[in-house]
Amino acid sequence: MVFDFSAVMVLLVAASGAIWGLDSMVFAPRRRGAVAVQGGTAGAATESQLPVLVDYARSFFPIFVIVLLLRSFLVEPFRIPSGSMIPTLLIGDFILVNKFTYGIRLPVLNTKVIGIGSPRRGDVVVFRYPEDPSTPFIKRIVGLPGDRIAYRDKSVYINGKPVSYDRLGTYVGTKSAAVHTGANLIEEHLGTVDHQILVIPQTPTIDGEFEVPAGNYFVLGDNRDNSRDSRYWGFVPDANLIGRAFMIWMNWDSGPALSRIGTTIR
Repeated sequence: MVFDFSAVMVLLVAASGAIWGLDSMVFAPRRRGAVAVQGGTAGAATESQLPVLVDYARSFFPIFVIVLLLRSFLVEPFRIPSGSMIPTLLIGDFILVNKFTYGIRLPVLNTKVIGIGSPRRGDVVVFRYPEDPSTPFIKRIVGLPGDRIAYRDKSVYINGKPVSYDRLGTYVGTKSAAVHTGANLIEEHLGTVDHQILVIPQTPTIDGEFEVPAGNYFVLGDNRDNSRDSRYWGFVPDANLIGRAFMIWMNWDSGPALSRIGTTIR
């Protein structure tokens, strides 16, 4: 169990609902009875005597419920804090994550109750970092359960077959991404997904072979030589998945980047 925003919203829904419900069943009838004894108008008097805490609980309860449902089961926003997914995602990108693509999960418990779909190779996913589940990470799925993944000499091999690449030129970054200017800009053909990655030939990296266990995924950052991913800490369990990133709705990196608004993530 992770105490995050969903946990806070569950507590707020429970607290506001309990306060409102307790007042409706116990204290409101007493107030109406007291007003009736005094010969007043029960409805108006009861409203005027409504405690401030109960008034707030009654007003905010539906708002808390709506926010909880939206963020737990439909869409959740995240902000990109690092450059591990450059050039696909930049520092300061605000993204939307589809929460139901891979199934409906209970908030806080993160238990899947309805299976809808499974992650596909090439999906950009947000997940709870296995070594610290309170921290959300974002990477690209490269290996599916049962796959044999090899990373050698800056290249990916899936079940013994090399992933194909096209060299696009030299990357030129701006703002926070300027430090990555000069890296090789490459288009990677990962199954049916074509996307761009950065590679720095002179930078040493971890090579190795990995067999993906059942119920787990092998993930890599698109900024291959500036990403701590499955090459370093292992696999992402299905239970840690939060959802699939599908759109950039804003970017703020020392100012707005209007051209990134509405960009589809692929």
